[in-house]
Amino acid sequence: MSLSPLAHADALRIGTIDFVSPDEIKVLLDIEAPGSVSLNTGTPRPFPRINGYVLAPGEQGYLVAQVEWITVERSQYPKRKGMQDFGLVDLPYPLRKMSLNPLGILSYTGGDDQKDRYEFKRGVQAYPSVGDPVLLPTQDQLRAIVESGENRRVKIGVSPLAANAEVKIDPDRLFGRHLAVLGNTGSGKSCSVAGLIRWSMDAARKARNNADPNARFIVLDPNGEYANTFKGMGRVRVFAVDPPEDSEDVEKLQIPLWFWNSAEWSAFTQASAKTQRPTLVQALRSVRDGSIDAASTLSSDTRRYLRTLVGAVQVERNAGNPWRGAGPAKGFRDRLQRWSEGLLADASFTQPESAALAQLVQHVAQLLDAHQGDWPSVFSRQEVDTLLQELSQAHSAFGGGKADALPIDADVPRPFTGDQLLRSVEANAELMGVSEYVETMLMRIRTILSDSRMRNIISGTNDLKLYEWLTDYVGGSEASNGSVTVIDLSLVPAEVVHIITAVIARMTLESLQRYRKLNAGKTLPTVLVMEEAHTFIRRYSDDAENQNSAAICCQVFEKIAREGRKFGLGLVLSSQRPSELSPTVLSQCNSYLLHRISNDRDQELVHKLVPDNLRGLLRDLPSLPSRNAILLGWASELPVLVQMNSLPKEQRPKSDDPDFWAVWSGEGLEEDKHGQKIERSVDWQSIVADWQQTGAAEANETPLDQDEDTDTAAGDDDDDIPF
Repeated sequence: MSLSPLAHADALRIGTIDFVSPDEIKVLLDIEAPGSVSLNTGTPRPFPRINGYVLAPGEQGYLVAQVEWITVERSQYPKRKGMQDFGLVDLPYPLRKMSLNPLGILSYTGGDDQKDRYEFKRGVQAYPSVGDPVLLPTQDQLRAIVESGENRRVKIGVSPLAANAEVKIDPDRLFGRHLAVLGNTGSGKSCSVAGLIRWSMDAARKARNNADPNARFIVLDPNGEYANTFKGMGRVRVFAVDPPEDSEDVEKLQIPLWFWNSAEWSAFTQASAKTQRPTLVQALRSVRDGSIDAASTLSSDTRRYLRTLVGAVQVERNAGNPWRGAGPAKGFRDRLQRWSEGLLADASFTQPESAALAQLVQHVAQLLDAHQGDWPSVFSRQEVDTLLQELSQAHSAFGGGKADALPIDADVPRPFTGDQLLRSVEANAELMGVSEYVETMLMRIRTILSDSRMRNIISGTNDLKLYEWLTDYVGGSEASNGSVTVIDLSLVPAEVVHIITAVIARMTLESLQRYRKLNAGKTLPTVLVMEEAHTFIRRYSDDAENQNSAAICCQVFEKIAREGRKFGLGLVLSSQRPSELSPTVLSQCNSYLLHRISNDRDQELVHKLVPDNLRGLLRDLPSLPSRNAILLGWASELPVLVQMNSLPKEQRPKSDDPDFWAVWSGEGLEEDKHGQKIERSVDWQSIVADWQQTGAAEANETPLDQDEDTDTAAGDDDDDIPF
């Protein structure tokens, strides 16, 4: 016999409400309420259970609340010994109470004989009152709570707290507004990141009837964990500093130095703000402009020289140096004298060019004569403005226009070589009279150009075209060359690893900005994944005059976090130390996947970041088992504990714990085809040869060997020496 609706609701009752506030509801459990397992919801279910779900009937439907804590309150009146009747009345039945965290409303949307349908929505408009009943959810209600939401397209796991209901996410929400995957080492972060990419691509491929998805994932991999993770997903582009010679799947990492912008060059060279940085920016403008001329002629060289002089005089004028009446004014006269020596006539010039150049030379000579012997030499504003006008006219005569007279953007990615940059810095320093102040900066530039480790990454790429690089690293049209790019940063020298990472991230953002500009506001959805994010997105001091490479790298990711969504660039951060991350980046992440976190500082930060009132759920963080995580934020209708889908061993990133016992004891080691265990051997000579970038023969020949040979050769003579 089926129960009536009222009888069915009464069978699910577990207690009554005796305290209500906007962020907490306290419940007095009935004596008949289950003590460990509930049998009245259709299937056996653990109850009471921390972080489980209960319902409170209301006007709009059921209020859904999460169990925060459970306690026992003993009777305030002791039993009266010797009085049998009172002893029966005062049997020590404890009062069980629990605290609930209100989450949202579960509404009935219809159903049939087999299943009722419900819809869950976050937020509470009307709270229950004291005395209202509290119910256990049925199986259908429990699954509806977790499985609610629109566009649930990608399954990432199940919820142990909700009868293993499927946890699915909307990729637009998860990747579109940035995701932070946080947790201790060994808690399953890397597997979760790899799984989110793989499961999303599998769902997209299924939606396309097994055709390859038009997707773009760029994984920045500092530890070299992901090289083989995405095999079987079509073509995967893998780039590394030193790819194996016998591998066709791994290509050489190339980040040309002409990709770097002025801020990145300034950070790497540690250029001072007063003298070195303006010289470096002017040198970058000059060297980037020189690359646009297919053939250099004396006329074009003079045009560029005149334009450089226009820019230099404008800088001097804006600084007020010519009329200060102090040392810098005398320096301006000396620089003007030096500049005039480069204004040389040539027979190949046209008649208008020769006339304009001669007029300029005459004007400069008259200006110098007027201040010959002065100290300090003070030039009036009118004299500087007239000089600037003469320079502009000469520049126009050699083919330069008003737009050309403006300094080219120092950050335009036009090709140049390291030697060209060196010569440009030296020439502009000489032109501006600051040669003695840029020697240390030149030394740092020479260092990067001569370091063989860095040269493999930033040099030897003169033939590389920018569109080819974007095709390889961001992805081709309609992802024709694959959906995933893995950039192995593990062997990038520490001196440039932050700059290389910043350049890759910035170039990705700027390319997507230009895509939207040229495609009527449409975006090209791309996801940038940053492993070990606390190393590259570390908080920095804002008041530092000279930002170092780490600060520049962090600033790039802060810009992506703030603006990336508008251009279709999503950010996925994976970190074991969230307390060291940039607050700007973390605050822009709208979704969080929290694995086990045991550090107090990290737990405190997570509590501050999370917008929901989740005191009870977040207390689970120190004790979460591997593969379990708490999903909350924009990507989930409600905070939910997820047991992530399991990845096969061959699809997991190489981040397993070291197998000490297997190597020590020989148990569990891999076996060859003959059944013999493969012991973990080491050849230090080959490692040294790779480390020192020498051949194996050179690595074998040590200074000690050479000394021994010398002693042996000299020993024949020593035999005749009497003692």
